[in-house]
Amino acid sequence: MPSRSIRDYIQLHLVVLAWGFTAILGKLITLSPLDVVIWRTGIAALGLAAIAIMRGQSLKVLPRAWLVFLGTGAVVGLHWIMFFLSARLSTASVCLVAMPTVMVWGSLVEPIMDGSRRWRAAELTVGAIIVAAIWIIYRAELAHRLGFTVGLVAALLAAIFGVWNKQLTSNHPPAVICCWQMVGACVAGLMLRPFIGASPSFLPSSADFGWLLILALVCTVAAYIGYMDVLRRMSVFTINVVYNMEPVYGILLAALFFGEKERMSPGFYLGGVIIMASVLALPWINRRSVAHSD
Repeated sequence: MPSRSIRDYIQLHLVVLAWGFTAILGKLITLSPLDVVIWRTGIAALGLAAIAIMRGQSLKVLPRAWLVFLGTGAVVGLHWIMFFLSARLSTASVCLVAMPTVMVWGSLVEPIMDGSRRWRAAELTVGAIIVAAIWIIYRAELAHRLGFTVGLVAALLAAIFGVWNKQLTSNHPPAVICCWQMVGACVAGLMLRPFIGASPSFLPSSADFGWLLILALVCTVAAYIGYMDVLRRMSVFTINVVYNMEPVYGILLAALFFGEKERMSPGFYLGGVIIMASVLALPWINRRSVAHSD
């Protein structure tokens, strides 16, 4: 029987594997990226509400907190729209390689949004290295530059959501907060639907609905619950390191599902490795720089 710590690592890797699978699902589902997000967040909100109720948690929140939850949900909804659009415009691999830049984007936007910390030289240096890696990918994959750019925008939105979400102070259970955030994402999607690309039919096919259930219930609700569970026992540092395995898992799954369509040039993989190595190194660099400054 594995120890608790080993089970936590396995659980965390399964969560990251589920997140890595989302880009594949985004390509398997034939609905537009906008409609995928509307269905995903709507189903996830119902699932999270059911879990909160089963746990005896009230879904009632103060009006001010409710608006904040809806606002952060709208941001994460926009992130998911850009994420799925990136996969549609290019490949799942291109979309996933852009995602590790979330950590660097967060380091850049947090001082602007928060004001409680300054930019760090180590983070700016890593950011410059990642810019060079991005340039390599653009040179190597000209056909996918639009999809990669949209993926970078998705990563920026994820960073803004992370910084904003980090600032939330609430007495409400995580399932309740996330439920209202999913509602905010769903409402934002519905409001955007008359103005940007939507599917000819809003109703999914039976195959699409099956993939949507996996996306909403497994890759969103179950993954979120699993993540919040291990967060209570594992350090944020460890979780961030494992989280950066998402593009690795996703690229392997994409190759399994789509085969030759996901095969990229050597330059793409070189740029991707530089991005992931830089992001993985950033926490250690920050810890060393803080230790030297003490």
